[in-house]
Amino acid sequence: MAQAWKCSGLRWSAGGPVLRWVGGRSSALTWGKRVAFGVAEGGVRTCVGARRRACPARAAVSGRSTGARCEECARLDRAHSVAADTLADDPRPYRVYLAWFGPGMVKVGITAHERGSTRLWEQGAVCFSWLGTGPLMAARRTEELLRAALSVPDRIPYGDKRAVRSALPASAAERAAEIAELHARAVTLGGWPESLERAPYEPVDHVEVFGLAGLPAAVGEVSELVAGGSVGGRLIAAAGPDLHLETEGGGVVVLDTRLMTGWDLVPADGAEITVPMREFKEKPGVQDGLF
Repeated sequence: MAQAWKCSGLRWSAGGPVLRWVGGRSSALTWGKRVAFGVAEGGVRTCVGARRRACPARAAVSGRSTGARCEECARLDRAHSVAADTLADDPRPYRVYLAWFGPGMVKVGITAHERGSTRLWEQGAVCFSWLGTGPLMAARRTEELLRAALSVPDRIPYGDKRAVRSALPASAAERAAEIAELHARAVTLGGWPESLERAPYEPVDHVEVFGLAGLPAAVGEVSELVAGGSVGGRLIAAAGPDLHLETEGGGVVVLDTRLMTGWDLVPADGAEITVPMREFKEKPGVQDGLF
């Protein structure tokens, strides 16, 4: 029987996307690389735990869940997150940013200064600009101020991001136009915390980082993995947790790598996609490791 691997998620660094495996090993992902794996026969997807601790109940979780956590572990994980506002005494500096994912899709957010651009890669931000740096609660207050004053959200659904990646404006200037306008409006607002140091407008574009230039429209996305199923395709782009895979005669399919966690996965060199998929009804708009 082939050795089974458990995926611990996709990680981004300056070197590009990397799939990480439980136990510490990793698989670097490069354009043109074939990504192929099967889900162990008779397998059950189990909770990945929280705060680097295994789920005590080893609870079964839905194949469609992107979090792969049972209710109790999901509660524990969120209770210790920056997003839950439970870490008010965090001494690290934080940055506020504006991120653009496609026409009409801009969000404001915060990230620890030490993480650099990693948070933006993880979200699949096509371009972004910093707004300022300061203590956590000052960054959080600035985020709330700008969200209300600029009428921008703090979240963009991944489905919306996927739908426009193959039809982005051609030039970096066009892609950055919306955040340029919002940044200019933001710096004129009153009410910024005094402890937050404002940042000049300096757009950063990720089209080349993600491999999105000339990206073909996807025909669908994997909706869940199932025991005995398989996934296979040639990697042509990646953004956030998503891999865009070119399949044999089936067009481009998007795989959200968060669906891989919690399963026992096995090598499957010639695999095709035999797991459930959601087809896009319309063209989207404007053994050092397993592999």
